[in-house]
Amino acid sequence: MNFSNDFSEIFVIIAISYAFGSIPFGYLITKFFLKKDIRKIGSGNIGATNVLRTGNKIIGYSTLLLDIFKAILPLIIIKIYMNEYLFIASLSVFLGHVFPIWLKFKGGKGVATYVGILCCINLYLGIGFGFFWIITLIIFKYSSLSSLVASLSIPFIDYFILKNELISFYIIMFVLIFYTHRENIKRLVNKEETKTKIY
Repeated sequence: MNFSNDFSEIFVIIAISYAFGSIPFGYLITKFFLKKDIRKIGSGNIGATNVLRTGNKIIGYSTLLLDIFKAILPLIIIKIYMNEYLFIASLSVFLGHVFPIWLKFKGGKGVATYVGILCCINLYLGIGFGFFWIITLIIFKYSSLSSLVASLSIPFIDYFILKNELISFYIIMFVLIFYTHRENIKRLVNKEETKTKIY
């Protein structure tokens, strides 16, 4: 076994996955089309939910789709050719979005990118996430709460429905999403969170 080659291969996969994840689409398209810095609007986050606060839904939903796609593109290739590195690549994509080098490591909350990750790992997980996200939003009207509930549902879906016993990755991802939503959680507790309109 050539550990040097293995390490080099893993390093390249991590670097490429992180690079894709760190593309700040929310920042780029609001800057290009609206001539605005999304970091100075609403919560200051570069994700789709905050981009929707610009009032331009086309740009908001474009950000959502692009943040999903930037995870799918590298991960689907890795799944086909180097499936053993799928989970480490997935984590790298996610961390790239949350901590993009281009924006001084201040990125989005990772939800759309996580959806792309789930769809690559198992499409049913992506569908399950979407189901719980939509149901929670319909009931409570909070995008942040929907993201937390949907993220929490994934380990249970994977274990009880898909019968997979390796759920540690999804638990780690929930903890990370919990962390990225820490300010939202404070606002939810204090009943100060802004409700979300998606249409």
